[in-house]
Amino acid sequence: MRLWVNLLIALVFLSSPLTSHATEVTSCESLLRAMHARYEKSWYQTLTFVQKSSTYNPDHSTKVETWYEAASIPGKLRIDFGPPNAGNGALLLNGTAYFYKDGKPAGTRPLLNLLLVLGFDVYRQPPELTLSQLKGEGIDTDKIHEEQWQGEAAYVVGAGKGDLKSKQFWVEKRRLLFVRLIEPGQRDPSTIEDTRLLDYRALDGGMVAPRVELFADGKLVFSEDYSEIHAGVKLEPAIFDPQQFTTHHWEK
Repeated sequence: MRLWVNLLIALVFLSSPLTSHATEVTSCESLLRAMHARYEKSWYQTLTFVQKSSTYNPDHSTKVETWYEAASIPGKLRIDFGPPNAGNGALLLNGTAYFYKDGKPAGTRPLLNLLLVLGFDVYRQPPELTLSQLKGEGIDTDKIHEEQWQGEAAYVVGAGKGDLKSKQFWVEKRRLLFVRLIEPGQRDPSTIEDTRLLDYRALDGGMVAPRVELFADGKLVFSEDYSEIHAGVKLEPAIFDPQQFTTHHWEK
């Protein structure tokens, strides 16, 4: 009897809010803190993969390219468009993008990749930094509500219920994973772009979505399919150096 009573007391204590490790999500800030807390000790720091990039044209033709991508999390992403020795690609480094064509620099501009921030960086950088980045990108972080998405409950930040036009991001409630980004088109703000991260799977203490789809006004216009996905790989700092883009590669 005494053992049974002790077990009951232990169960009550463990279920108490004072001992719960779950973070109550009531705001964008608390959501970011919950995402960070869930994976901060296990999420991988580096990632490489080969990307099949498919562009779906208005004439119903499809253009397929192979890209090679490497990330150092948080804040660094390298993309080689086609064979790395061709010298075409981009470096995204903490909010600045460097572009290269035929082995030569082709321009630099401010660019924060929200898919990188919300899909990866959020788990390995301070929540305060992520919150500041989201505000800087024009997301109304004061707005948050819940929706259903692909059979799962999801948090929606940046829009009220029924609003599918304002810039917003969706996070699956159960696993605290970024699953959707809705925003006005960069080239044509009258177009609504809807990016969806699909088929999440476990990867070296973290997660990865090996398929990404981009819709414009409800039509599929672009997709990404990842293969040869590796996490925790050793990457030389030189591959993220703008001055050494064409001379250093991670691909073998």
